[in-house]
Amino acid sequence: MRELVMQALSSVEGGYDLLAPKFDYTPFRTPDGVLDATAGVLRPLSPFGPGLDVCCGTGAGLRVLTSLGQGPVTGVDFSTGMLAQARRAHPDATWVRADVGALPFAGAFGLAVSFGALGHFLPAERAALFAGVYRALRPGGVFAFPIGAPLPITSGWYWALAGFDLAMRVRNAVWRPPFVMYYRTCPLSAVQGDLTASGFTVTTLPLTALGRRADGSPKARLVLARTASTP
Repeated sequence: MRELVMQALSSVEGGYDLLAPKFDYTPFRTPDGVLDATAGVLRPLSPFGPGLDVCCGTGAGLRVLTSLGQGPVTGVDFSTGMLAQARRAHPDATWVRADVGALPFAGAFGLAVSFGALGHFLPAERAALFAGVYRALRPGGVFAFPIGAPLPITSGWYWALAGFDLAMRVRNAVWRPPFVMYYRTCPLSAVQGDLTASGFTVTTLPLTALGRRADGSPKARLVLARTASTP
């Protein structure tokens, strides 16, 4: 509890530096089931070429990139602590510390993936993130990430996540530096609009391996944002 409180009172970068040694043992690490479902949907679309894990954390997303067998893989994150853990776990990959709002790549990758990172960006910050990913991709490259279906208002998780977001807003209103982590600021429609505004052509595919809701719709979809085929 003491460690969690220290992390919550830190900046995003500082909090993840503190959490890094234990991150892979927490619920915050993207489950393998989500990673494998993503890889399963992407595999028929491969090969892509070199891959990039955006906001890579400790490198869980490399499970997707390496399983597609598409060549060199790179992870980028701004947390020194998280990157140190990633380097230990995946010494053959390339790890870059950078602000993902200003990615230091241009036309280098065929596929970019990201897992669990959108909540760390305020809606007004998504344009810079998506523009940076667009620049990093080759013509016809793909940016892919899973996004969950909206929760019904009758769901306990709906109220739990709403309560978490409210607590974070109160925390950021009274404490500096801010810790940006919200679960309900990136609905699919808004994300699609921001991707389109950045130049991507956007489609989605159901992640059926993650199950379906009571009405038969998928619990999650994979967003596929593709760059123009020519520069």
